[in-house]
Amino acid sequence: MKQIFTASITREGDWYVAQALEVDVASQGESVKASLDNLREALELHFEDPLPTSAPQLHRIEVEAAAG
Repeated sequence: MKQIFTASITREGDWYVAQALEVDVASQGESVKASLDNLREALELHFEDPLPTSAPQLHRIEVEAAAG
């Protein structure tokens, strides 16, 4: 699904910083185009389904719980 985001671009020293205003995602680049390309990639990664790096370990534990 495609979504549209608004990017705010500021210059900080030699770098351009692009930030998506709708979500807390930002990136940078040496040009406006590079910062927008990097922001696009960062947004795609932000919304990508997480993949576990290893299988979770499941454990059963017993605790005292007061009724109450």
